[in-house]
Amino acid sequence: MNLHQHFIVLTLMLLSACAQQPPQTSHEQAAAAQAEPAPQPRPCPAGLPADTRCLGGQDSAGAFYLIALPAQWQGELVLHTHGGPFLGAPTMKRQEADLQRWAVVPRAGFAWAGSSYRQGGVAVRAAAEDTERLRRIFIQHVGRPTLTLLHGQSWGASVAAKGAEMFGAGKPYDALLLSSGVLAGGTRAYDFRLDLRVVYQFLCGNHPRPDEPAYPLWMGLPAGSRLTPAELARRANECLGLDLPAAQRSAGQARKLKTLVDVIRVSEPSLQQHLSRSTFDFQDIALHRSGGGSVFGNLGVRYTGSDDDAALNAGVLRYARDPAAVARFGQDADLTGRIAVPVLTVHGIHDATAFVEMAHSFAGTMARAGHADTLVQTFSDDSEHSYLSDATYVALLQALRSWLREGRKPTPADVAEGCTAAQARFPSSCRLRPDYRPASLDTRVPPRQQP
Repeated sequence: MNLHQHFIVLTLMLLSACAQQPPQTSHEQAAAAQAEPAPQPRPCPAGLPADTRCLGGQDSAGAFYLIALPAQWQGELVLHTHGGPFLGAPTMKRQEADLQRWAVVPRAGFAWAGSSYRQGGVAVRAAAEDTERLRRIFIQHVGRPTLTLLHGQSWGASVAAKGAEMFGAGKPYDALLLSSGVLAGGTRAYDFRLDLRVVYQFLCGNHPRPDEPAYPLWMGLPAGSRLTPAELARRANECLGLDLPAAQRSAGQARKLKTLVDVIRVSEPSLQQHLSRSTFDFQDIALHRSGGGSVFGNLGVRYTGSDDDAALNAGVLRYARDPAAVARFGQDADLTGRIAVPVLTVHGIHDATAFVEMAHSFAGTMARAGHADTLVQTFSDDSEHSYLSDATYVALLQALRSWLREGRKPTPADVAEGCTAAQARFPSSCRLRPDYRPASLDTRVPPRQQP
């Protein structure tokens, strides 16, 4: 073979190799121009199979990330968006804890990757960008997955949904799994926490105390406040006796606690968490996300369930929404439903952290965007929020895989059957209720005057 023939053969081989590579999306082409440092090997958190390989690092924006690869990885990736949000600086500890919690993912043969996000706070789009950056890091340094499933948990479900809306043009994610999702949109999902603040203040009068500067409660806390979570808990215990056995609470504490639980319709164990979120998360929203205006209001709300609803409604503080603040926060935290890939959700029916009625809101959002046919919702007879069961998540992942690989859109009954089958390898509970349909969020959180 002469030199000219060698050149022709080599050229054909190169062209063939290029033709076999999947085309890069515009996002991936942009990422190639700013290559991220390679993740480094690191010990896996306890609880993962001994032959799992873990990698981690900090990306160019400052987010920490962790990757877990099962020994016999077949190319399928679960890209995880964690819940919260958290208000402190990012650390690797959150990712280690999440990987431990979701150890069933690598045990089931999927790679797992999760980002801490580059900043604390209620910033949905930024978290979605950090997650997409991690996907590109994975492709650059580990390999191109044959299947990428974007899994959002709790507040992270809104991050995942927002990411699918933001980056959906190139279809970087093949499907979404949204578990225990805060999916009613940021400008609607947290209305009940303003209700909690105003009813709590009516009953307790210590947040703020009478001798402290007054401020609108939708603000959470004013700038410069030195109130700590520990001090907030002390005030709630003082008024409600949350730290006491029921038999040791005073009659006044018991009455006020019952009123809050009955009017706001939150569980007693979740009340302190919601009070904290309506304080520190609301402060983050007011100071950093809304331009300083009120995203939340309660004009037109009628509170019911107390011993004297007339006195309660006459006495609670009332606030109007600021249209500009609502629009600004909504641009970051509300969802459009423009998600062009399959979406599978699961939600505990008795979830006290993210009400199951939020799933009804999300179904409406998807339907208004013309994507009702790409959404399947499942529900579990659980009160847990952070984790349901190994068999449940394996069944959901396998249902998504079949939907994508074989074109078989699952029904809730199919997922329930898959959960029962998964129990043989992943012994754990299966409480899926294929017949369940959630009510409207308006039946749980009273509607209010809109801006």
